[in-house]
Amino acid sequence: MPVDDHSGAPVGPSHDDLRAVVDRHADAVYRVARSIVHDPALADDVVQETMLKAWRQSPVAPGEDIPRNWLLKVAHNTAISLLRTRREDLHGPDTMPEGPGTASTTRTVEGRAQLDELWEAMKHLDEDACALIVLKEVDDLSYEEIAATLDLPLPTVKTRLFRARKALKNAMKEWQ
Repeated sequence: MPVDDHSGAPVGPSHDDLRAVVDRHADAVYRVARSIVHDPALADDVVQETMLKAWRQSPVAPGEDIPRNWLLKVAHNTAISLLRTRREDLHGPDTMPEGPGTASTTRTVEGRAQLDELWEAMKHLDEDACALIVLKEVDDLSYEEIAATLDLPLPTVKTRLFRARKALKNAMKEWQ
């Protein structure tokens, strides 16, 4: 961590640095968190904790862009940790998190029903499968980015994502 030339005290990232990270990555962090904890309020807690960790423990110098993969890995680990401590308090999701530019007022009733079915089917998958699907299908990360985010070998990511998609497809059949 850089040191102030005058006082010798460590110089950390500024509040502006934190704001930039939040503005740039909060939606993706929220989607990862929500896919794991299945609860909007808990997902918000994960986002807040992840952003604080990013601000305090950034792997880059202040003013530099925090690597997205590192941040999503922190979000994933934070969500899993929170889930382990609060599993008995969790409730199922009722809506898919809205991404940037999504106009919920124009969503059709039929599209909403399909989205609800998707979330219902996702409840039958384990946390890792949900995270893989969100990282690939919602956040559009490459296999390599997912491997770095989840700290898994590339072949493992491909295999687990294949299995997660298959399990989701089977779960969706039950809702049709």
